[in-house]
Amino acid sequence: MEITLYTKDGCTLCDKLKDQLALIQAQYPHQLAEVDITKDEALFQKYRYTIPVLKSGNQEISAPIDKSKLVQFLIESS
Repeated sequence: MEITLYTKDGCTLCDKLKDQLALIQAQYPHQLAEVDITKDEALFQKYRYTIPVLKSGNQEISAPIDKSKLVQFLIESS
């Protein structure tokens, strides 16, 4: 399963989310693509107040993302 993380440099919530994803990688296999929202004005305007944002297909979740919300997202996206 491919998921996209909308992020930017210095986002500590994004770093914590990447750590959580790494910890559950074996149980919920996925490929993570990171998109820096500061490289695209439209993405920056859309996500600047809500990162981290995870997207897979039509599914999207934004901060705050705890472990249970993350697992539910991965289950629904698979």
